[in-house]
Amino acid sequence: MSSFNFFQHWYPLLPVEDIDPQKLTTATLLGIPLVIWKQPSSKTYQVFLDRCPHRLAPLSEGRIDDKSNNLMCSYHGWQFEANGDCTRIPQADNPEIIAQKNQNFCATVYPSCQKNDLLWVWMDESSAEIAAKTSLPLSSKIDSDKGFVWSSMVRDLEYDWQTLVENVADPSHVPFAHHGIQGNRERAHPIPLNVVQSTIELIKAEVDKPFKTTITFEPPCHLEYEIVLPGGKQLGLITYCIPVAPGKSRIVAQFSRNFAYQLHHLIPRWWDHLQNRNLILDGDMVLLHQQESFLQNINWKTAYKMPTKADRLVIEFHSWLDRYCEGKLPWEQVGVVASLPTGTTSREVLLDRYHQHTQHCSSCRNTLKIVKLWQWILLTYFIVIVSIVAVLPDSLRIDLGVWLTISALLGLGISALLRFWLMPKFYFIDYVHSQR
Repeated sequence: MSSFNFFQHWYPLLPVEDIDPQKLTTATLLGIPLVIWKQPSSKTYQVFLDRCPHRLAPLSEGRIDDKSNNLMCSYHGWQFEANGDCTRIPQADNPEIIAQKNQNFCATVYPSCQKNDLLWVWMDESSAEIAAKTSLPLSSKIDSDKGFVWSSMVRDLEYDWQTLVENVADPSHVPFAHHGIQGNRERAHPIPLNVVQSTIELIKAEVDKPFKTTITFEPPCHLEYEIVLPGGKQLGLITYCIPVAPGKSRIVAQFSRNFAYQLHHLIPRWWDHLQNRNLILDGDMVLLHQQESFLQNINWKTAYKMPTKADRLVIEFHSWLDRYCEGKLPWEQVGVVASLPTGTTSREVLLDRYHQHTQHCSSCRNTLKIVKLWQWILLTYFIVIVSIVAVLPDSLRIDLGVWLTISALLGLGISALLRFWLMPKFYFIDYVHSQR
């Protein structure tokens, strides 16, 4: 029986629009720390192992040198160009040593590319030739020439890759876990799901009601819903389930459709994240984190009770994992302890939007900066205006002072709205199912 190689596949790390080209960006995939960077003159990003070959200091703590435009380690100043070659060792007594033994001093570079607005990485640095011949798990729904528009999102999750795939592969939880956001518990109905294909490379399922839906899982990460609505309208939910570490995963998602174009352009990306996408992920987080802790050291076949057709894709995924991966990810190959984190995790940590999403999303983090700025501007305006009105002559205080005071109070009200209603949505919103 063939075994599945998690390292010789393409994974998306982030939407390209969310990467700050002026800074070094970190990510972790399959327990391996990575640093993302690019030279100012380049249009493409590079993905390095986040370790300097000198003394294993994290390269992500370094900087892009102003003169050479290369990546500099902040520990001893070693520099590396885009292909990983070491170009400078400040401590070298003999500068020729770099040229003579350069292979010993190279940074580890993973094959990477940019496609469908995502930055992709291949996690086996020694098989670049295979990577070049391997197709990326792209969606045909990310194509403006076919009339589609789309938006993207990334969020780190406090549960394992297996749990993430299982959850996305389960459409029947939507009316309940996401009631009032993406579903309605009063309209829940049986889902006649049929698995029509299952190989080491692809699992495919189909649903006929209420809309014709095709669900495909292209291991290890690409899980997509293709929904056909009346009148030829199509929706696409394209998710990439990224294994970060035991008990940690990342979802990179793209949401496409071939209708409602004006609505797509009118709704800011950050607003969609706050009011829709983050809420959906919040609705799963506490449920799945606890479910995962209950499942430790227990076989899913005996722990789960799954008698309906709606569960068939979940069953097929776990069977695939058992058949080709021995029911686990290859953590031992990278020296990572496979056990899940122990102890109780607070809701503030589980639903920490800032560290899981906002800091990764260019739209949300930039909007948060603007919101903070306006909150202080309006608060300052209130203080200044009140101070001015207090020293106005009596003749002006009645006519001019009233309007100035009204404007100051209005500014104070907007400032309070930004501070106590909008800003928390970028950090933490508790999700209590019983109150929805």
